[in-house]
Amino acid sequence: MQRIEFVGAEGQRLAADVLGAATAMPVLLAHGGGQTRLTWRRTQERLAAAGLRAIAIDLRGHGESQWAQSGHYRLEDFADDLLCVAQSLGTPPVLVGASLGGLSGLIAEGETRPGSFASLTLVDIAPNMEPAGVARVMGFMAAHIEAGFASAEEAAAVVDDYRPRDGRRTTAERIAPYLREGPDGRWRWHWDPRFITSVMSSRGEARIERLADAARRLACPVHLIRGGSSDLVSPEGAAAFLDQVSHDR
Repeated sequence: MQRIEFVGAEGQRLAADVLGAATAMPVLLAHGGGQTRLTWRRTQERLAAAGLRAIAIDLRGHGESQWAQSGHYRLEDFADDLLCVAQSLGTPPVLVGASLGGLSGLIAEGETRPGSFASLTLVDIAPNMEPAGVARVMGFMAAHIEAGFASAEEAAAVVDDYRPRDGRRTTAERIAPYLREGPDGRWRWHWDPRFITSVMSSRGEARIERLADAARRLACPVHLIRGGSSDLVSPEGAAAFLDQVSHDR
C-alpha cells in the first residue's frame, strides 16, 4: 500500500492510498460521510488481486485530507474534487462511491462533467433516500460535534449503540483512526464540523430532484448496490433509480 496525495478543487491536499500496478485500470474509491479511506482497505486488496489499481481517497475535510478553507462542503464541492483526482490520473477511472462519495460521483458524472468516469458504482445510495434513514445518520453524526468523547472507548461504545453487530464490540484501536484529540483532551470525530452543518442546511426535496436529473443524464455503465438491511435505500428507491437510469444494473 502506497500513500499518495492529490490536489482538490480549492488547492487543498487530499490524502490517498493506492494498491496495484501503475499501468492497471484505476478504480477510485470514495467513502461515505464521516468515514475515511480506511473503509476500503479490504476492497483495495481484492481489487488489486484482480489486476486493478485501487485508489482510496479521503474526501475534503475527512481523515488526513485538508479541511476546506472556504468551509464549503456541498455535493458540488466534493464532486469537483473527484473530477480533479480523475483528471490527474490521465485516464477515466472506475468510480465506486458509498453514500456521500456516490452522490458526489453522481453529480460529477451526470451534471458537471460527463465522461469523466469509465463507470459509476453507487454503494447503498440513490436519489430517493429514505427520510428516516437519513435522519438517523445525521443525528448520529451531529450528536457529539461539540462535546466529543472522553476516550476512544467511549466513542466505540456510541458506535456500537448506533450499529449493533450481533454481540461484536468495536475496539478502541479500531475507532482511534476516526478521532482527533482536541486541546481540551477530548476526542472528536476526525472530520470538519462544518461538513455536517453544511449537509443539514441543504433542502431535501430540491436535492433529490437534482440528483434524479443527474441520474437521467448518465451515459456511462452504472451499477447500484443496495444493502439487504439498508435504511437509506428501500426497494422502492432502488426501483425508482432503475427507472431513471434505463441502462443500469
